[in-house]
Amino acid sequence: MAGNCFGKILKLISFGESHGKAVGGVIDGFPAGVTIDPDFIQKELNRRRPGQSKWVSPRQEEDRLEILSGVFEGKSTGTPIGFLVWNKDHHSADYSHIKDAYRPSHADFTYDQKYGFRDYRGGGRSSARETIARVAAGAFAKLLLRHAGIEISAYVHSVGEVAMPEEPDRVDPALTEASPMRCPDKATTERMIELVEQTAKEGDTLGGTIVGFVHHVPAGLGEPVFDKLHADLGKAMLSINAVKGFEIGSGFAAARMKGSEHNDLFEKRGEEITTKTNFSGGVQGGISNGNTIRFKVAFKPIATLMKSQPSVDKDGNEIVLEGKGRHDVTVVPRAVPIVEAMAALVLADHWLQNRLSQI
Repeated sequence: MAGNCFGKILKLISFGESHGKAVGGVIDGFPAGVTIDPDFIQKELNRRRPGQSKWVSPRQEEDRLEILSGVFEGKSTGTPIGFLVWNKDHHSADYSHIKDAYRPSHADFTYDQKYGFRDYRGGGRSSARETIARVAAGAFAKLLLRHAGIEISAYVHSVGEVAMPEEPDRVDPALTEASPMRCPDKATTERMIELVEQTAKEGDTLGGTIVGFVHHVPAGLGEPVFDKLHADLGKAMLSINAVKGFEIGSGFAAARMKGSEHNDLFEKRGEEITTKTNFSGGVQGGISNGNTIRFKVAFKPIATLMKSQPSVDKDGNEIVLEGKGRHDVTVVPRAVPIVEAMAALVLADHWLQNRLSQI
């Protein structure tokens, strides 16, 4: 299986399946001498793990990180960083009923068509449990980005039809983490909870959107043409399970604007040249312009429902799939640290590329 490596200079190779012995990764290209805080990395993993609320999968996993290599006396050595998280609370029997069945909107059919074989236990490699490697590697990348003063944050803007009345350019991460929906607006959080609870009773699921920010980005990150900064961010976000849309800056709203409305006019503030507006989302010509990078990611509803759905088996016979197993009503709150992690990997990779381009 190809496609398990991400990055150009700072590379992540992830491995493992949902119901295998472990999931983990190897980070290559990480500079030596960076102070590594295992507690910070573990806290990032805790934000992603299941069992956080009654609306997410009750699978009980500590997701305790084990660093196998690349760190000595609290600092990175410059050699590959190997890490893993053991799987412990996997109930493979919960998935025996789908051994030969194709679940609607899952990867069952496409995996069979591509490989002629699939691990049906919890989705195998296509399971969102693979994102453990992303979050762990993203935490390492965040520690690296601290040297450049770059900060990354994200929050849930909408769940289903319930959305925040505004899209603030900066939010207090403490407010985001205090919300079970990871939405910094208290009133919107309450409306989201009401919707999620009602949807759970119906055995159905919900999608939503996450807004992400990268603050204090220096101008000059990104490579023209095929490796544009926003193109790499788009690929990173669209590689996350259940993501169906990505936009940066004004996004699709730009299609309804005139050039005179959308252009970010330059001005000088103090000793710096900046822009009056930020419709570009901090990226112009594929290169960061020094403004805050702002993007939005859209997640589809979870495909597994807790009610019956018609489908077919691998022989084309019509079947009825019963809703079983342990699943989220909406993945969006747990996806916030995943979005941040992928953004961190992209920014750290381009930061390293930029250092090489200026030697």
